[in-house]
Amino acid sequence: MITRYLFVTGGVMSGIGKGIAVSSIARILKDRGLRVAPVKIDPYINVDAGTMNPLEHGEVFVTEDGMECDQDLGNYERFLDESLTGHHSITTGQIYQTVITRERNLGYGGRCVEVVPDIPNEVIRRLREVARRRRADVVIVEVGGTAGEYQNILFLEAARLMRRGNPRHIAVALVSYLPIPHAVGEMKTKPTQQAVRALQSAGLQPDFIIARGAQSLDAPRKRKLALFCNVDEARIISAPDAEYIYRVPELFERERLGDRLLETLHISSRRYRRPSGGIAAPWRRLLRRIDRAHGELRIALIGKYFATGSFVLSDAYLSVIEALKHGAWAVGRRPVLVWIDAEQLERDTRALAVLGKFHGLLVPGGFGGRGVEGKLRAIRFAREHRIPFLGLCYGMQLSVVEFARNVCGLSGAHTTEVNPKTRHPVIDILPEQERLLRERVLGGSMRLGLFRCALRPSSVAARAYKARETQERHRHRYELNNAYREILERKGMRMSGVNPDRDLVEIAELPGHPFFVGTQFHPELQSRPLHPHPLFVAFAKAAARRKR
Repeated sequence: MITRYLFVTGGVMSGIGKGIAVSSIARILKDRGLRVAPVKIDPYINVDAGTMNPLEHGEVFVTEDGMECDQDLGNYERFLDESLTGHHSITTGQIYQTVITRERNLGYGGRCVEVVPDIPNEVIRRLREVARRRRADVVIVEVGGTAGEYQNILFLEAARLMRRGNPRHIAVALVSYLPIPHAVGEMKTKPTQQAVRALQSAGLQPDFIIARGAQSLDAPRKRKLALFCNVDEARIISAPDAEYIYRVPELFERERLGDRLLETLHISSRRYRRPSGGIAAPWRRLLRRIDRAHGELRIALIGKYFATGSFVLSDAYLSVIEALKHGAWAVGRRPVLVWIDAEQLERDTRALAVLGKFHGLLVPGGFGGRGVEGKLRAIRFAREHRIPFLGLCYGMQLSVVEFARNVCGLSGAHTTEVNPKTRHPVIDILPEQERLLRERVLGGSMRLGLFRCALRPSSVAARAYKARETQERHRHRYELNNAYREILERKGMRMSGVNPDRDLVEIAELPGHPFFVGTQFHPELQSRPLHPHPLFVAFAKAAARRKR
């Protein structure tokens, strides 16, 4: 079958859920038997998301092949229940870098290289490469930003060129916000009308409008959008706020979005039929499991990427939050996640007492020294008060620092990331990574992507995985210093997971504790609603057993 392409862009404002819309459409089409390849296009000049501040851009998601990319790829993977690669992430920086390098190598035969058509043509080449690699029936392309911005205009130009060459197999959807002004009390369509005109000015007429809003779109406003935006009323899809994101595919199918997509892209609806009940059975069972969850599972996340003015920015830990939800639902509990500012624990030790009210504590990944002493206090509290604890990446490293200081008696033990002159560098950087740092090859100094982990028999980790070996994704520079492994293990810390290729510690745990596990890798990156990560399930089970 010839590959079809659906371009999804935004209107009115950012942050309205384009990524969830793309993920949901991908799920719908997959459930009909189509091979789907989602792609995220980010209009920033950065080559990847690796150097971005999480408070500004949200978390950095890492693919199996080590690509640092936008958090939307995490949603694609979670909804599709498939692993993607770096080819599914495109940035303006990548495109210009490739075109300029090709020009320098005489790849254009000496002709004048121009923004149009050479930049859009490189975008098109990459999209077709993704289609080839995935043998995709449909490539869903999320174009970052909103219609009318100059940053994404060249990506919209790529869509225009593709549609011009093959109009039957290219479709465009606009995810647009319909506000309800407080003083007016009714949903307004005018901003979306303006967004459609901005998209038309780029040479694209939307086939679909996905109408985001606090409420469902009513019939009069559907008719108005159809009239003024020149879109078939049946292809205006109501997308009200949902209690949780995994409900969205069901909401879309109530609007028969899947049927409309097949019709627009000229795909046989007889061959790729709508599943009985609207969505496939595994997804229906997931929704029932979520709805039937009862009793709270209160988990405290101790981090530093929370505060931004008077708001709490949870996108910095998006995959962790979703993985905790998956684990809680798997044990029949409703997750209640509370953000604890590590710096507050540094300023006021009395704040530690509140941690005793939780079923479990989690310290996620991070970088730098800010809030470290607060995290160390929280980790010690969890260890001494026997509260289930899960430390991820930096959280694992700090659990080793805390144990070295307070159990092994290694005064001043630390990570050299925070204190390069510590007497006891229990967490240190490998020599080859240190060399790259000195040469300012910052991305190259990371251990990125999928690495093997051999599991120690009868350990908490091995029982959770039910395996002898696993593979997990990494994003870090510093490692547990093997010179301290002997004393750490002698004092009771078990190194239950080790990378067999380089003899690097991947998992550390405390036998005899209800649950105290730290992972050098990021297990949250591979947790899916249909297949929750085994460590998060084990953590949720232990937390559910805790009596507060």
